[in-house]
This record gives sequence, C-alpha cells and structure tokens, in this order.
Amino acid sequence: MGMNAVYRGPEDCPSVIPVFPLPGALLLPRGQMPLNIFEPRYVAMVDEALKTDRVIGMVQPDADNDAHASVPKLYRVGCAGRVTQFAETGDGRYLITLIGVARFRIEEELPPIDLFRRCRVSFEPFASDFTARAGETEVDRAGVVKALRDFVDAVHVKVDWRGIEEAPNEALVNALCMMSPFGIREKQALLEAPNLKSRAEVLIALTEIELARSSAGSDSTLQ
Repeated sequence: MGMNAVYRGPEDCPSVIPVFPLPGALLLPRGQMPLNIFEPRYVAMVDEALKTDRVIGMVQPDADNDAHASVPKLYRVGCAGRVTQFAETGDGRYLITLIGVARFRIEEELPPIDLFRRCRVSFEPFASDFTARAGETEVDRAGVVKALRDFVDAVHVKVDWRGIEEAPNEALVNALCMMSPFGIREKQALLEAPNLKSRAEVLIALTEIELARSSAGSDSTLQ
C-alpha cells in the first residue's frame, strides 16, 4: 500500500503483521503514539514495516503471564497502527509515530523474523473501528469531563481546558484513555470495550475507583 493509505474496512488491512509487545501502551483507532525504538529486534521490525505496508500491531503482554518468561504470552486483542512519521537519530534508534488504524484479534502467532514477533490477525471483529466518530452521540461527555476534573484536582496537573471543550467525543475519550496512568489490565479493558460509549463508561468507572483508592490511602495506579 502506497503513501496516504486509506483503510475503509478489514479487507484493506494485512492479515499478517509484526507485533510490538509493550506493557501499558494503549493505541486506539485514529490515536497517535510516538515511539522511541532502540532494541535491535524492534529496529528490525520497523525496517520490515517500512519495506511493506508500514503497519505494526501494538499489543500488551498478558498481565497474568509469568513476568520471567522469555517469550511472554500476549493478550489476544491489540490495535494496529501505521507509521506516519519516521526519523533516524544517528545512534541506531528510530523515532516513529503510529496512527491507530483498527483493533485486531490474534488468530495465531507465526515463527519470528529477526527475533521480532509476527501474528496472523483478524480485523473483522472490529469492523466498526474503521468508521470515524462512530457512536459519538451516545457518549456521556459530561461524565467524562467530570472524571477528568476530579483526576486533575487529585493529582494537581494542568490541562488545556479549551482544547478539551473543542475536542470531538471520539478524540477526547480515546486520548484520555491512551494517556491514562492505569495498569495493564485496566488499559486492556479500555481497549476491548466494544464501542466508544462503553469505553467512556469504563474510563469513568476506572477513574472513580482509582480516585477512591487514592483518597483512602490504599494502593493506586494513579501517580
């Protein structure tokens, strides 16, 4: 696929993609993810992607996996992104930006190439991801903004409220999910939410739970 690729549905996506297992990294459709690539196997992964369709699958290692396993098991659902920006640093690293295309389900893992992992995947279960801003009118925007205000008050950070007010619901919800400080399981729950309305509801619930834990002095993922 050439420059300025347009993905209209699952049929436009490759069936085999390299996957980048990265705990805590959440990519969602049309979201942007900057990455600093320095491990040789992932440099090779980017090289391969640039030679083909520039698609890389972001997926988290399973949180229930043995932390010491040499090849950690992966969650079955990830999100494919396309490399839209690329720079060489001169010291063996790549700086890239992925734009989320759509979620996928791993059908099977294939033998690795140059030590990076590849999977046969299906985009069919997430066909709605290809429609931008689908389900925006069903999002509880007021609830999302309230959760964000409560979080901001708790951790004393500044946000661009004007930008928040101007952002469409899809961009707002997905950006907040991607930037959230939650753990692996929570990030996976946000990824696997069936639609934008559900994702917003999960985001609100997780934020309320973590704020309650924080105020009670118990262990919290909020930093």
